[in-house]
Amino acid sequence: MIHFSRLLAVAVFLCVAPALAAVDRPAVERDFRAWIEADLWPRAKARGISRATFDKARPRLKLDWSLPDLRPPGAPAAAAPDYSQAEFRSPAAYFKESQLDSLARTGRGHLARWADTLTAIEKRYGVPRRILVAIWAKESAYGRASIPHNALTVLATQAYMGRRKDFFRAELVAALRIVEEGHVGVEALRSSWAGALGQPQFLPSKFFTHAADFDGDGRRDIWGSVPDTLASIAHYLAREGWQAGRDWGFEATVPPAVSCALEGPDKGKPIADWVAAGVKRVSGRPFPAPEMARTGFLMMPAGRAGPAWIATKNFYTLKSFNESDLYALYIGHLADRFSANRPFAGRWRTIGHFSRRAVQQMQKRLEARGQDVGGADGLVGFKTRVAVGRWQAENGMAPACFPDAGLVERIR
Repeated sequence: MIHFSRLLAVAVFLCVAPALAAVDRPAVERDFRAWIEADLWPRAKARGISRATFDKARPRLKLDWSLPDLRPPGAPAAAAPDYSQAEFRSPAAYFKESQLDSLARTGRGHLARWADTLTAIEKRYGVPRRILVAIWAKESAYGRASIPHNALTVLATQAYMGRRKDFFRAELVAALRIVEEGHVGVEALRSSWAGALGQPQFLPSKFFTHAADFDGDGRRDIWGSVPDTLASIAHYLAREGWQAGRDWGFEATVPPAVSCALEGPDKGKPIADWVAAGVKRVSGRPFPAPEMARTGFLMMPAGRAGPAWIATKNFYTLKSFNESDLYALYIGHLADRFSANRPFAGRWRTIGHFSRRAVQQMQKRLEARGQDVGGADGLVGFKTRVAVGRWQAENGMAPACFPDAGLVERIR
């Protein structure tokens, strides 16, 4: 499976490569080696890392100049990379039908193979097996995806010359703790380009709070053990507030009288109120009776240009795993397809091309008008969608709550 994150890494690298070419690399490498001893070692020692472990890890504490999003000392100031991927334009491209169909078919086999293990995990953590298997699929293609990097190299690089140095310095020390405590060896500590570990793709700090030893061998092996991987995902979601016995959401039809600007986790209301306003499930079935008094949230990731859902709090618990509406929707949808392998009932309409930088500029203009867009980051998150819908309403347009190329330029 080719993940968006890997495509993004290539796109970002191509954008920042000219800036890196201007850097005095030998000088950066010398300063990095000094930093290892003067800064990293005292931090590690203070957290209980022995000198023997530090020296064992030392050959992997090196810079990888091929990683994306680097800001090395001496690099010229540059604008944010202007890449455009599915998440920054039409969400439709994120949900590739052939991929979903393949993952759903393979997932059914894993649900059968690991049925006893999943039953025990459900009993302990209260998270449905189909959700666990869907996350396993998305994060590592059921353990088949390559985990290409040594985590210590990735984290050392990001800690010294990444965009979020303080964040990654803490994660690097946590990775050294993993080695110190014997959970996995230096060479087996594999990660993504962003430092996420193993089959569930946990950051090192999350390993200590969420990883579980479910196969009883005394190790929390999220690299090689399927029971540990699935239980760790369940433990993560349970700690983040998964509500046992509830679904994640229901695809729905939303009448024009219900504004798309009502989307978001801050605008929840009892599902009975959504029903009274004319919202219906696409299946034609009523919402489950226990859900009617519970809070539901309108979720329209493409505004009026795509399907809609009434999400439960569990949808936002899925977002704690990856802070993306599309990610959480992908997990919920794939989980549903294990039982009935059907695509969304609603259709995604084509949205014209626009760049992330253009969205950033639009967001800044909306902020200047007093709108909360969730930060001018170039991403069309729910706050930006709501702000777009409000702007459209204020300017005599039917709210669509998602920009197209023309609207990105028109909003002033």
